[in-house]
This record gives sequence, C-alpha cells and structure tokens, in this order.
Amino acid sequence: MSERKRRAYSREFKVSAVKRMIAGEKASALARELQVPTGQLYKWCGHFRWGGAEALRPACRPRKDFAASAPLPAQDLATARKRVSELERKVGQQQVELDFFRQALRQVEGTRGPSDGPGVRASTRLSRR
Repeated sequence: MSERKRRAYSREFKVSAVKRMIAGEKASALARELQVPTGQLYKWCGHFRWGGAEALRPACRPRKDFAASAPLPAQDLATARKRVSELERKVGQQQVELDFFRQALRQVEGTRGPSDGPGVRASTRLSRR
C-alpha cells in the first residue's frame, strides 16, 4: 500500500483558482492544469461563497465559525428584535383565537343531542322538492 502525501495549498492559490472558476473556466480543465482534484475545486468554491477568502483556510488550521464569531451590527440587532416582538404578538393572537375556538367547540358539543339511542333517527330526513 502506498501512502499518498497530502498537498498543502496556500490561500492565495485557492482564491485564484476559485476566481477563475467563477469567471467561467471549466472545472475539469482547471483541475488538470493546477493538478487539483475537481471535487476540491468545488469545495473551495463553496467555502468562498460561504465566507469569502477568509473561509479558505490554510491546511491543518481550524475553520472559524463566521456566523457565531461575527457580532451583529446594531441596525440588524434592532431589526431582529423588532421581528421577534412581532412574532411573539402573532403567537399570542393565535393562542387567543385557539382558546376561543376550543370554548366554542365545547359549547357546540354540549348543546348537540345524542345521535344514538331509542327514538332517535339514524339519519336526517330526505328533502323532497
């Protein structure tokens, strides 16, 4: 069994390859030219689209979680809080409506007569026009 050695690529190399792919070069031709697996090029493109050049980490370096580490700008935070309060109001309104319909259903079921027993018709009469 032969052991393949992993090839390390610099961030600049990855960025240039991704930019060439985004510009329209075919991945298979680019992979042959750069001697990189085609799947690796697609992975790099995905990482680049996800987090830009910073997401293309050097070999053996842990990936940063951009979503968790980047604080929200104050404007986005205010917008998010406003949206949360709107949704909470909507949930409260839906709960009130649900309680209303549950109570109405209880009342309707309470006033409805039994559908089985002696002297009760099995079905409604035919309408004759």
